[in-house]
Amino acid sequence: MVQVPIVRDILSANERIAEENRRLLEMHRVCAVNIMASPGAGKTSLILRTIEAAGEGLRVGVIEGDIASRVDADKVAAAGAPVVQINTGGTCHLDAPMVRAALEQLPLGEIDLLFVENVGNLICPVEFGLGEAARVLVSSVPEGDDKPYKYPGIFAAVDAVVLNKTDLAPYVPFDRAAFRRLIAGINPTAAFFELSCATGEGMAAWAAWLKALLGRVRGTA
Repeated sequence: MVQVPIVRDILSANERIAEENRRLLEMHRVCAVNIMASPGAGKTSLILRTIEAAGEGLRVGVIEGDIASRVDADKVAAAGAPVVQINTGGTCHLDAPMVRAALEQLPLGEIDLLFVENVGNLICPVEFGLGEAARVLVSSVPEGDDKPYKYPGIFAAVDAVVLNKTDLAPYVPFDRAAFRRLIAGINPTAAFFELSCATGEGMAAWAAWLKALLGRVRGTA
């Protein structure tokens, strides 16, 4: 009987700090994007490809969330982007206090677009706001086209869905039309992108969406 109020208290406290994060990011004119996916879908690969595609015209920063290690953070640092690693020590998602501590370690005045790579999970992360401007879900062809059936909550809550690893489509049974119909039924306003981080195909549309998002956040779109 006491579990519901406890959960509400946790989420309420998280949302208060998420709002503080949002105001801090707005003050520095930073557009934060929460990247969520199951393990192996390609979150880090998408971020690295975006850094490469952005060049010097779009300054990218990254907060890397993992249960353990800093393997992905090292890859981002090698790509030349400022990055802070958060190790949750077993927690299956990032929360607003974790992100707040990471923001204090980043040069926000030198960042336009901030990716927050959440812990690989399709259930917990969507419950915790971080102060982000947009939420993006990365799915991949090898995972199958039935993911929206199995995890409708996260598909319904995001602003965009990225279907990654399209270069594997000839070798993996995946019904793209069915996948898109499922997403449209759950979240008809979500932007949708098909791309391959391995080949770079489809990255232009994704990059254009991010630049438009940044423009809206800064009031210049």
